[in-house]
Amino acid sequence: MEWTGRDGPSAGGDVAITELVRIYVPATMPMLAALRSSGKLGEGSLTAHAVTPALREWYAEGDEEELEYVAFTRAAQAALQLLRHDSEAPRRRVVVSADVPANSLVRADVELGSSTVRLPQPIALADVASIHLDGTDAIEQVAAAAEVVDEALAGDPDAQFTVDGAEDHELEWYAVSELDELTSD
Repeated sequence: MEWTGRDGPSAGGDVAITELVRIYVPATMPMLAALRSSGKLGEGSLTAHAVTPALREWYAEGDEEELEYVAFTRAAQAALQLLRHDSEAPRRRVVVSADVPANSLVRADVELGSSTVRLPQPIALADVASIHLDGTDAIEQVAAAAEVVDEALAGDPDAQFTVDGAEDHELEWYAVSELDELTSD
């Protein structure tokens, strides 16, 4: 969403102001290492989670913070799916929070309650707001959950119990300035 506004008398004219949206991108530790080395997250389009109109309609009583938490936790669950398909990645869920122009997002799913969006290009390191990942105390539960996350999504109650065990662990928050430390192992 863009609008034109004045940036004060010294701005010299109209400037386009672009609304930014916080997105939550599921990732893995190797993806974080690639972000560090290349300065971008992803190669081509990315799937992320955000507060979408469909999510707002589904969770109408939720305030902005609650809606953001729903989108964030869905990204953390999607990180489990990435781990399932990358057996070499350390067993830690990673979610990268970034602020991107609203007009760069495409709603990927219009189903009621969906938070899924697509970004047609990689995310620049400069757009990353923070990084979230599991602490080392969660590795065992995350490893078990990554093995059964698809079954849990298909409705298997035993698999869901295992995934819930991993989701009981809150992801730790890191500043972007800590990226070097996070990827140095």
